[in-house]
Amino acid sequence: MTTGSAYAKVNGLEMYYELHGTDSGHRPLVLLHGGVLTIGLSFGAVLPALAAGRRVVAPELQGHGHTADIEREMTVPDFASDVVALLDELGIERADFLGFSLGGLTALEVAVRHPERVGRLVLAATQYTQDGYYEEVTAPDYSSPRLPSEADFQEMADAYAAVAPDPGHFQDFMDKCGNAAHTPLPWTADDLRGLTAPTLVVIGDTDFVRAEHAAEMRDLIPDARLAVLPDTTHMALMRRKELLLPMLEEFLG
Repeated sequence: MTTGSAYAKVNGLEMYYELHGTDSGHRPLVLLHGGVLTIGLSFGAVLPALAAGRRVVAPELQGHGHTADIEREMTVPDFASDVVALLDELGIERADFLGFSLGGLTALEVAVRHPERVGRLVLAATQYTQDGYYEEVTAPDYSSPRLPSEADFQEMADAYAAVAPDPGHFQDFMDKCGNAAHTPLPWTADDLRGLTAPTLVVIGDTDFVRAEHAAEMRDLIPDARLAVLPDTTHMALMRRKELLLPMLEEFLG
């Protein structure tokens, strides 16, 4: 297995990315992390197994982790454009995508706007309209188990302080990221009906995303599959490797 990291100049960003695994005949897998998170916080539990049989590309989006913020609003279309530009830099024409939360929104935007770039698509804790969230998320109630805990927020802050080019930018970064997460999303039901990539939708049973909304996505996307992980919050979803990995290995092939 090979592991490495580098920066790519894309759309005015110095975008940090990691490469894991080796070419083995499978399409590369692109991992897109959640909002205010890093590669490690989102995918540390599952990345070694996912990289055991394929090449994995894991970028950090604008302002996240090692990737410095720039004078540009954070939007899902811009995140997606950055990811496609990174794949162009790496000479990757087509890849499978696993996106978690904000990374899932980014992966969905790539699949809608650039269907030729996406082989298989895993949307973890991802909604396609903002009414897909539970009410306690849209009007934050931090006593809700659906929302990150104080320990979760501390983990985010610590990870940012450890690797960010400007650790003092954290609060401004949080505000920009929150705006990106709550801006109206750019898709219609017809966009989902038009998806061509085989798709797996995954949520926790105590997630941000309403189970009914995830089921609606499953029904709209042709031949999509839906998995609801029991006893699983939004923040715990990508850590449930004993449940996730068998599904991902079967789905991704």
